Amino acid sequence: MQDSTETNRSDFPLRRSVAASALGNATEWFDYGVYAATAGYLTSAFFPGQWGTLGTMLGFAVSFVLRPLGGMVWGPLGDRIGRKAVLATTILLMSAATGAIGILPTHASAGMLAPILLILLRVVQGFSTGGEYGGAATYLAECAADRKRGFLGSFLEFGTLAGFVGGSAVVLACQVALGSDAMHAWGWRVPFLLAVPLGLTGWYLRAKLDESPVFTELSEQDDRDTPPGGLREVLTTYRRELLTLIGLVVALNVVNYTLLTYQPTYLRHTLDLGESTTTAMMLIGQLVMMVSLPFFGRLSDRVGRRPLWLVSLTGLTVLAVPMYWLMGRGIVWAVLGFIVLGLLYVPQLSTISSTFPAIFPTHVRYAGFALGYNVSTAIFGGTAPLVNEAVIERTDWSLFPAVYMVAASLIGLVACAYLRETAGTSLHGTEIPESQVFTPRKVDATKAVQA
Repeated sequence: MQDSTETNRSDFPLRRSVAASALGNATEWFDYGVYAATAGYLTSAFFPGQWGTLGTMLGFAVSFVLRPLGGMVWGPLGDRIGRKAVLATTILLMSAATGAIGILPTHASAGMLAPILLILLRVVQGFSTGGEYGGAATYLAECAADRKRGFLGSFLEFGTLAGFVGGSAVVLACQVALGSDAMHAWGWRVPFLLAVPLGLTGWYLRAKLDESPVFTELSEQDDRDTPPGGLREVLTTYRRELLTLIGLVVALNVVNYTLLTYQPTYLRHTLDLGESTTTAMMLIGQLVMMVSLPFFGRLSDRVGRRPLWLVSLTGLTVLAVPMYWLMGRGIVWAVLGFIVLGLLYVPQLSTISSTFPAIFPTHVRYAGFALGYNVSTAIFGGTAPLVNEAVIERTDWSLFPAVYMVAASLIGLVACAYLRETAGTSLHGTEIPESQVFTPRKVDATKAVQA
């Protein structure tokens, strides 16, 4: 009984770390979920006119412009002063900017000032997000046990989808409760305002965290025994690792922002669905993805990260076009196509926080992750809805999003060839986590029984 109590106590800080990391990620993606689900209302409020939808997609894409700059600032800072302090700051910035969107004047009352203010707030969100995601994934990976990093890390992405689903669900609830006229008039503001208490809760949890044990170990070393860190070190010594990460993120985020952000707009245009119907359809697919995340995270601890990435990227390359063709056949087929593509994408999503931090050693982990992830996301991820909408508007080619996903997945397959398998390896120290011959957990269990 005493041993069980001690185990529960020792597990509590880890559970709190998982919760704080996931809640911060949920806050980030709550904003993206709300923005995607309220795109039609935002177009009316801020971008009236012929090119209104493109203006709304630009408002989404522009938040990614400062992501690389945010990564360049927050990443090295997190490697120098610690993960915890940066994470507590970024979640406050994100939630404050999201909440401020809910009190902005509209184009009807403020003219061009309204969309300018909206874009400025999206820029603040992008700058803070540049340090949020890489820091949360790095912190959680460094806190988790080596053999459970995939499973525990998957809850960070559970937070991603929870935020997205939560944002969509809040918008759907407002649509049902208030009706279309009220939503267009003022109801679209409510979901954005809810980000403030969500962010404050996440800040409180993060302020109570201990620093990650891996970073603590490094910070206690003599400076003469620690290699130099910072962006210059990443760019000169770890170019292969940086390019591998960038290639994987191209595939990850083109699929992510096409499926999770652009899809409501795509379905409304392709099937001429109502706003509530589209939101409900997205919720069904996202809930299926959420439920499967921990399963794939645990599976990656047993079989490795690379096999899951290879299966996911190959599946998306083969099935993206057929599934998008299927989506155009009707509502039921649209739900089925989205679920199939979502489940093919989940093996990537569930292993981000166990795969990407392990690409770099401790002294440049935050900086390398933040730089590579945010540069790639800014160029290929956040622009995906804008690119998809612009091409479809100009060519009326409804299958373009699928072709774009295939091209991105092919880039990911090339990068995957250079990805080291790091399942079960330690993240301690200033060397690149070595990809020793991966031993599935069941082999260890057999040895234990024999012993």
